[in-house]
Amino acid sequence: MRQLRALVAVVDTGTFTDAAAALGVSQAAVSRSVTALEAALGTRLLQRTTRSVSLTVTGSRVLAGARRVLDEVAHLQRIVEESRTELRVGYAWAALGKHTRRLQKTWLAAHPGMPLVFVQSNTPTGGLSEGTADVTVIRRPLTDPRFDTALVGVEARYAAVATDNPLARRRSVRIADIVRYTVAIDSRTGTTTPALWQPGAAPPTIRTTHGVDEWLTLIAAGQAVGITSEATANQNPRPGVAYRAVRDAQPIPVWLAWWKDDPPAHLTELVNLTCEIYRAGRPGQGYADRDPA
Repeated sequence: MRQLRALVAVVDTGTFTDAAAALGVSQAAVSRSVTALEAALGTRLLQRTTRSVSLTVTGSRVLAGARRVLDEVAHLQRIVEESRTELRVGYAWAALGKHTRRLQKTWLAAHPGMPLVFVQSNTPTGGLSEGTADVTVIRRPLTDPRFDTALVGVEARYAAVATDNPLARRRSVRIADIVRYTVAIDSRTGTTTPALWQPGAAPPTIRTTHGVDEWLTLIAAGQAVGITSEATANQNPRPGVAYRAVRDAQPIPVWLAWWKDDPPAHLTELVNLTCEIYRAGRPGQGYADRDPA
């Protein structure tokens, strides 16, 4: 890295002397770094004269790669710095629904220098495996031994139907009402699976989707109906879609998950606060029946 920085500095400033000043080292140190880089690569990168320094043809190509490497390293450093100044909470569909804003505001009051930042990632671990989240909201059992989980609350199930569907005229529906229609299911990250129905009582057609936006678009067009968590109903209103409580469905458990060998800072406090907020709410009754228009 030192050698690459020296090469870029010489090219950007035009001389070894100015590069040394920019890097805060001696001119001899810059010269040694560039010479060592040329030796490691087995080729000359700079043409040196008493009056100027210029890139060789190979040097021009190496310079472009050097800039990319340095940019990537700087990006990695920013990731580390961000992890020290914010706590990233991943989710696939709906964060914590109606509890999201309250948790963020309560947390910020206690930790003004470390806000909760919710980041969406349509993966089974909600961004945890991909490194985009420090802790994640999970509504499906996570059996991967690399992660630990804590149950923080439960949410009611809601049906999502087109606003011109007859079911939209009801205040609530039953599971049996849903099976008359094509049901949209995101088998990768959604909360509904075929196991929700009793044997022999499954819907005649299941439409596979890939994420909440595609799921909602199908439903708004009347091409399918869906069942989801109360959080989705709260956090994802959509023109043409009506959400209705499913009164005979089991509630959906909500977990927080994190890397077992690398738990984030203030984890216990975050888990306890999330549990308190869920207990203070009234699961299954927090979403006012309304039709986004």
